[in-house]
Amino acid sequence: MKKGIYIENTPLEKALELWEAKTMSSMRAPLEGEAVPVFESLDRVTADAVFALISSPFYHSSAMDGYAVRFADTFGASELTPKKLALGEQAAYVDTGDPLPEGFNAVIMIEEVNRTNGHGPGEGAADREYIEITRPATPWQHVRVIGEDIVSTELVLPENHRLRPVDIGAVISGGHTTLSVRRRPLIALIPTGSEIVEPGAELKKGDIIEYNSRVLSSLVTQWGGVALRTAPVPDDIEKIKAAILDASERADMVIVNAGSSAGSEDYTARAIAGTGEVLLHGINIKPGKPVILGWVRGKPVIGIPGYPVSAYITFNLFAKPVIYRLQGLPVPRPPVINARLSRQVASSPGQEEFLRVKVGRVGKDLIATPVSRGAGVLMSLVRADGIVRVPAMSEGFGAGTEVGVEMLRPEEEIENTIVCIGSHDNALDLLANVLRKKYPRYSLSSAHVGSMGGLVALKKGEAHLAGTHMLDEKTGEYNVAYIKRLLPDRKIVLINLVYRQQGLVVPKGNPRNIRGFEDLKRQDIVFINRQGGSGTRLLTDKSLMELGIDPGEIRGYQHEEYTHMGVASAVLTGIADTGLAILASARALDLDFIPVANERYDLAIAAEYLQDEKISALLEIIREDRDFRGAVMSLGGYDISDIGKVMYEQ
Repeated sequence: MKKGIYIENTPLEKALELWEAKTMSSMRAPLEGEAVPVFESLDRVTADAVFALISSPFYHSSAMDGYAVRFADTFGASELTPKKLALGEQAAYVDTGDPLPEGFNAVIMIEEVNRTNGHGPGEGAADREYIEITRPATPWQHVRVIGEDIVSTELVLPENHRLRPVDIGAVISGGHTTLSVRRRPLIALIPTGSEIVEPGAELKKGDIIEYNSRVLSSLVTQWGGVALRTAPVPDDIEKIKAAILDASERADMVIVNAGSSAGSEDYTARAIAGTGEVLLHGINIKPGKPVILGWVRGKPVIGIPGYPVSAYITFNLFAKPVIYRLQGLPVPRPPVINARLSRQVASSPGQEEFLRVKVGRVGKDLIATPVSRGAGVLMSLVRADGIVRVPAMSEGFGAGTEVGVEMLRPEEEIENTIVCIGSHDNALDLLANVLRKKYPRYSLSSAHVGSMGGLVALKKGEAHLAGTHMLDEKTGEYNVAYIKRLLPDRKIVLINLVYRQQGLVVPKGNPRNIRGFEDLKRQDIVFINRQGGSGTRLLTDKSLMELGIDPGEIRGYQHEEYTHMGVASAVLTGIADTGLAILASARALDLDFIPVANERYDLAIAAEYLQDEKISALLEIIREDRDFRGAVMSLGGYDISDIGKVMYEQ
């Protein structure tokens, strides 16, 4: 294996077929059964068919509170000729569930009976208690007969059935106290890398907190298996080989995380080859290309890439089917919905791409908005509602294209999502949290594409609202001129959220002694910019133009971030020396701040959605919730004097 070259670039469909054929032919599945108490069997899978040992009920029982009788004794009862039945001899009181006395075969509800004292029919009868009825009973009226629910020897559950709460009740009712269920698949997870450390360890530069195995362990549990996680193994091929061999003795499948690429310290492929067989290395998917499929001592072994998104996707593709097959279960398929892409997606031909998207219903359309595409951005999965597959031979999709979305969340949540596309502000994150706290059925989904992108999304009917802070130089007014220009035919309500401070974010102590935009021309200064179309980018370009500074003179001008926190993080981590962002982002990361401008940040809302319940809930929080207002002010750099005020109606 040459450095930087994978053994294979196998098409995904072919890789899945190869893997299925190998696991079907070389792996013992499903797993054997084990006896467990029935009440501990929830979500386990039956290893044998379950037949009833007894009938349920196993005696004739009353289905009502009332009186057990012999139906023949009730003949002739009517409103005109009521009939008396002697208690103890011809009638007996029963509660719901009581066994019927021997010889009795019907129950009359207590509401249909009058209880009396006196002489019964016939001369000389002694005083005693009777019930009086006004209509006859039918055979087995209001009686649960033997086996009404379950008949002895009846099939209660088939083999390979995942037990639900109601199944547990039925099995117990059928006379079982223990049950034979499939042994849970044991999945060994081996995190590798000399740079990874356990959560909570003291961190030094170059350390990476190991969390991939925790994500994969949770998936194993969710899918019905048992995760056997080892301590991290350093980049030492002999130690990795030893860990694989040990795990193959203890587990039904082995997962080696990281080291699957072709770098100088990527040993996984060689370790698998040295202990067994590499079936393939490298699949034409993005992210997740360097996955390894292997076989060691009769056990499947998968080398999972180290980037978290790659790990998640490849684990779903190749480990999930094995775990379900070991349990004798079909692999559940994610629900797929059709949605319209909010913007163009370009993709490299030759690789099938797994594009993460947020989804929300705007009017009659479901709108899918792509989120970050980086293989190392775990938050792209946290924020995503679904995944769109871009075919290997495609160059992507145009804006407005209808695509299939494999859902990661229930569709009901999507229907109750407010779609906000536009400029980013930290107050939106607080707003999303308070909305979910007060109204758990609703959520706020925000995609950060800049103010201009947000207004365009409103124009195209792809968002309920847009965050915007665009200053018109001629009028000195925020946002209104752009709404008139871009949305002349739409009814829009512009509501203020905050006034905020924009400025140059610099490291603590301002070591480069940056004072303003003039310093960006210095060759020792690296700038981090915002994306084109954002209000912050417009402010940057306006300031440079007023000072007569050519953007080409600024180092880093072409390097863009999509959020204020992204800019602040770039400054904190040394990627850049400064960037334009809001004061709240500087305070959040303990950076210094050089004020440049105070600006108005509004929410432009399509008027047709103002009566929508979820939008009403959002506006109620903005206008009335003290906790939300307090949280915004605690960020610093905000003025909420006009919060919730209508600034303009069109």
